[in-house]
Amino acid sequence: MDDLRWFHIVMSSYGSWLYGDSRGFRTRHQREHVEGDYKNPPPPGLYAGREHNSRKSLKQPPVVFPKELRQFLGEAIRDRLTGLGAYVLTIAAGGQHVHVQAKMPRETPRDWAGLAKKHAWFECRIHRGWIGKMWGQRSKAVPITNKQHQENTYYYILDHIHEGAWTWSALWKSPPVATGGV
Repeated sequence: MDDLRWFHIVMSSYGSWLYGDSRGFRTRHQREHVEGDYKNPPPPGLYAGREHNSRKSLKQPPVVFPKELRQFLGEAIRDRLTGLGAYVLTIAAGGQHVHVQAKMPRETPRDWAGLAKKHAWFECRIHRGWIGKMWGQRSKAVPITNKQHQENTYYYILDHIHEGAWTWSALWKSPPVATGGV
C-alpha cells in the first residue's frame, strides 16, 4: 500500500494549449523563458506570431467537448482508471480539460492517464460517432503532498461544475445540479 499515492491529473483536449498562447504557455522542459502564465498573461501580442504558426500547424480545429459528451467522456475515463486499479475520488470533464483526483502507484499516473484517454477516445468514436483527434499530447500528473493539498484539489476539481463541466465524486450519494457555465 505504501507505493500508492494521490495525484491530480489534468488531460487537455487537442489544441487547447498552443505554443504562443495569449493566456501564457511553457516550452517543453521550460527550455526557453516565457513571460507570464495563465494567472498573469504576457502582454497582448507578445507571442502572436508563435501562436499563429502553432494554429497553422494544427491538423484540425482545436477540440472543445460538447456538453452532451462530457458525462460520457468522464465516465469512460473514470471506468478505465478504476479498471487499471486506481481509486478515483473525483473527476470533472469540461470543454477542454478533464481533471481527475486518483490514488494509484507512483510510477503509473501519466501512463494510466494515456490509457484512459485512449479508451475514452475509442468509446466516443464507437458509441458517439467521434471523428478525428481528441486529446493533446501528454497529461499533467501532480503528486498530492498532504491532506490540505488533497482537500484543495478535491474542491478545485468539483468547482468546475460552475464552468459547465460534468463532475463526479465517489463520496456523493447523488450528483449536484449544474447551474450554468459554458
